[in-house]
Amino acid sequence: MRNKERIQPEFKPLDSMGGTSIRYFEQDKPATQDNCLHYHDDYELHLTTHGEGRVFVGDYMGHFAPQSLILIGPNLPHCWVNQSGDNDDQGCTERIINFSPELVSAHTKGVPEMQALTPFWERAQYGIEFLDVDAIARIQQIFDDIAALSGFRRVLRFWFLIDLLAAVAEYRVLSDAAYLSCKDDTKSARLDQAVAYIMENYNTGITLEQVAAHIDMSVGHFSRLFKRETGCRYIDFVNGIKINKACEQLTHSDRSITEICFAVGFNNIANFNRRFYDVKKMTPSEYRRVALKSLYGYKSFSGGRGLLVSQ
Repeated sequence: MRNKERIQPEFKPLDSMGGTSIRYFEQDKPATQDNCLHYHDDYELHLTTHGEGRVFVGDYMGHFAPQSLILIGPNLPHCWVNQSGDNDDQGCTERIINFSPELVSAHTKGVPEMQALTPFWERAQYGIEFLDVDAIARIQQIFDDIAALSGFRRVLRFWFLIDLLAAVAEYRVLSDAAYLSCKDDTKSARLDQAVAYIMENYNTGITLEQVAAHIDMSVGHFSRLFKRETGCRYIDFVNGIKINKACEQLTHSDRSITEICFAVGFNNIANFNRRFYDVKKMTPSEYRRVALKSLYGYKSFSGGRGLLVSQ
């Protein structure tokens, strides 16, 4: 047994792009390398060519393998944990393209044809995993081109890559919307105000009627606006926030599951367990066990504050 501090997502500034707007690099990650849940200002397009393991994006936890292709939005915590095994000498090989939000916003605002990509960039804020095998094979070839090119030719090839990514029909959005700050300049100021109020009071039993009154809007009008702009019902949104906050505490605190249940605003453990399973397809204890094993290499808590028990 040994003491180990719980990690929090760490801001990790990227190396200088050397006067370019698009940065390409490759890296090998041995199974023994320390894992770091981190975030940064830039977008990151991440292609795995060798190895497998666990990937964390926001509150999402899943599996990666060769040909896994994931786009991470700015300031979205993420981590790839190589679990290829001790006998795998090659570890995990990653090909990565970083590019800045300024590059995206400059073209989106200044080029009318780029407006069609707006839904794609909105999805990227939560992380996108691309699932079309044939499309990924084509995109890997474009990775080769971007690696070999420089200057304006690289920029042109990059936008061809983005056009292909935006056209991929088989994908999944990874992190729940409630994990983010929910600040979105495309939404109305009143909806921003409502979301901020919900985020401050999600664990108090706040009702749809209370939020509507807070922004001086009728219940019916607010309900329709909320569903249209967020894509989900109010109650599902609030439950999503509660589950996401529970995931943070399961991973980054040693509070008991019962303590977490009440801290995030559920009234009984049975309802919490049911809602958690509906969203995450695993129980809270399973989620904690997998997260601890993947991020820390530990199996469970010993019962003491901050004390973990290794396998």
